[in-house]
Amino acid sequence: MAERFVEIGLAKRAVACRVRLLADRAPVTCAAVWDALPLAGDVYHAKYARNEIYTLLPAFAREEPPLENPTITPIPGDLMYFSFTDTLLGTASYGYGSETGHAGHAKIVDLALFYERNNLLLNADTGFVPGTVWGTVVEGLEQLAAAAHYLWRAGALGETLTFRRA
Repeated sequence: MAERFVEIGLAKRAVACRVRLLADRAPVTCAAVWDALPLAGDVYHAKYARNEIYTLLPAFAREEPPLENPTITPIPGDLMYFSFTDTLLGTASYGYGSETGHAGHAKIVDLALFYERNNLLLNADTGFVPGTVWGTVVEGLEQLAAAAHYLWRAGALGETLTFRRA
């Protein structure tokens, strides 16, 4: 199979990076994401995992992908897929409240980009949070990392994280 690429960007800041799908390591997850593209949603900056931006979306796969190519220590350029229940994300410690707009969905998908080192997927409520690494940034990480760091310092309100075929 030919390599597939996705462009991930921050719409308001007009910055994007190119991601190679890791179909050899996470075939079910890559197929689910690819088939659902384009995707977009409000961007959030992690408060537990450190150097991560992500969006929350209603589950989009016909069948929830299994955990593939798992890690709890993502590195710069890793794209990850997580699946949560709306009940779990509704706890006060997350701070979303009904803001995510996904209340009532059995599953919520978290598509995340890690842009710097020293990340640990550990949550005080649930412990370690393994996820699937489904892509790796091959171009544009430095610019997206600068924009993501700006979101950390200035806030993410009004910004959208986009995913589309490249």
